[in-house]
Amino acid sequence: MILVVGLSHRTAPVQVRERLAAGADALPMVLARLASRRELGEAMFLSTCNRVEVVALVASSSSADAARHAIREELARQGGAASGEELAPYLYEKLGDDAVRHVFRVAASLDSMVLGEPQILGQVKDAYDAAIAAGTLKGTLARCMSRAFAVAKRVRSETDIGVGSVSISSVAVDLATRIFGDLSDRTVLLLGAGEMAEAAARSLVKGARALRICNRSFERAAHLAGEMHAAAVPWEGLAEELGVADVVVASTASTTYVVTRQMVQRAMRERKGRTLLFVDIAVPRNVEPTVHGIDNAYVFNVDDLEQEVARGLQARHGHVDAAEAIVQEQVAEFIAWRRGLEVQPTLVAMRAKARTVMLSELETSLRGRLKHLGEPDRAALAQMVESGVNKLLHAPTAKLKVRAAEGEDAAELAAAVRYLFDLQNAAPPAEEAGSEEGEAPSAGEDERLPN
Repeated sequence: MILVVGLSHRTAPVQVRERLAAGADALPMVLARLASRRELGEAMFLSTCNRVEVVALVASSSSADAARHAIREELARQGGAASGEELAPYLYEKLGDDAVRHVFRVAASLDSMVLGEPQILGQVKDAYDAAIAAGTLKGTLARCMSRAFAVAKRVRSETDIGVGSVSISSVAVDLATRIFGDLSDRTVLLLGAGEMAEAAARSLVKGARALRICNRSFERAAHLAGEMHAAAVPWEGLAEELGVADVVVASTASTTYVVTRQMVQRAMRERKGRTLLFVDIAVPRNVEPTVHGIDNAYVFNVDDLEQEVARGLQARHGHVDAAEAIVQEQVAEFIAWRRGLEVQPTLVAMRAKARTVMLSELETSLRGRLKHLGEPDRAALAQMVESGVNKLLHAPTAKLKVRAAEGEDAAELAAAVRYLFDLQNAAPPAEEAGSEEGEAPSAGEDERLPN
């Protein structure tokens, strides 16, 4: 059974989300802790600016309650909370079919702050790759994530929910434009040179008088600046840059504030009253929140952008129904596949036992009354036994598969078959033991959206 426990921009403010965030460097350790929990069969950790989630498969030997408690403990540990109760008001839980639907909707950007934004699929794929590398994703959950990528691709190609260029980065630029009216006579400083920063740069370069890029790796800043016809500035010059810039868009991976109140106070003395706008789209936040209390300094974080997002999404809402229909169709298909796993071991065991019994009887006869038969006749009899077993078991096999696909009483029927055929030692359901169909797809099997 698949379980999701997490928090998002809908349930928790940024000051809570940033406590649980895990960058690429921290992911292996987080995944190792999740893997050590016997309550979880598989696990993936997704951390973005707007959500932190654990997607897991409940271990065959555990209950959903035990798995839920284990995840809550690990999230509390990640967030430095004294107990899971401290985070409880902010967490949501999805179990079974609801969890599958949630995973598909997240990948398809139907649960994003910016509906239809493309970055989330790349972030989910990064989380998937990290879990595969850590060995925490390998069976049913890997199959679920693979299907989620296919759903996202269909939503992107078959609907117009992603029409336009609305994203967190573009919304940040729109906010700056509305506050200053026009950026053509303004200097914009971009802190960071990663994916989100690059998206912001592409929007900013069209309107700002001057775009300057500051990053810990000057080489990376220079590379992005070359592409954007901007200027790269050294990280050590950040304090001086605050005296020159009118708008600062912050998007670094730092886990501590890179712009402090003290730095801005010094800069504002040099600016002589000129307004300085910070748009902090990083989680954890890059700009100390108390900067907003300084005269003529304004700070907007990702939560503040939510109202701005609503202004640019009206055109997309008309396509939500079509996207949700794709999600629902794919959820139903995945559920049918998963239910089929529940009866597959019973079907395999039933056919194996019937075949073993019949071939054993044939072997006894071939050693006794039929020992005079030559190889052609022996082969013909063996083929007859195989054919008879197939025909005899065709109807129960087909009916059990249909019941599983329809979600009816397949589990009860499978239990009855195991009892009647004395198959009590049949293998556990493939969802628990892993199956060939559930193997993780190869690295190139799923297409990732360009960012």
